[in-house]
Amino acid sequence: MGTMPDGRDKRPWLPPRWVVRLAWHVHRGLYRVTGGRVGLWRPKGNRYGTLRLTTTGRRTGAARSVILGYVQDGPRMVTLAMNGWAEGEPSWWLNLQAHPEARVELAGGSGPVTAHAAEGPERERLWAWWRQIDKNLDAYAALRSTETAVVVLEPLPGRAVP
Repeated sequence: MGTMPDGRDKRPWLPPRWVVRLAWHVHRGLYRVTGGRVGLWRPKGNRYGTLRLTTTGRRTGAARSVILGYVQDGPRMVTLAMNGWAEGEPSWWLNLQAHPEARVELAGGSGPVTAHAAEGPERERLWAWWRQIDKNLDAYAALRSTETAVVVLEPLPGRAVP
């Protein structure tokens, strides 16, 4: 993360947790109120897109949806299990670990996917890609005591997500 000239740790700025949670609720509310016409977009250039991921709850078996940022890696979508850079794993990632099959909705289409955590050289390549989008990625990740999972959402064979 580095230090400042006076010896203090140089920590990235994050808004208070309540602001992050409010932003999530507002984004999800806009998506709902507009029937999905607002809230999802495709990645362009060096910018991420957003998708809606619906998982199966690991305890309840109920459908659970969340809107996430993602980048496109060929037909695959790649996101980070970051929990707003707070401690702990996000619920959607815990759900995917228990039930890797899910559904994604993108601007312009939807389809079934299966999820896995990228490891080794694949994780390094995808992390570097995210680092190009956000220069502070490593500093944000350092705020967490555990490694941030790079999650790959892969369309089921023969069922490409448009």
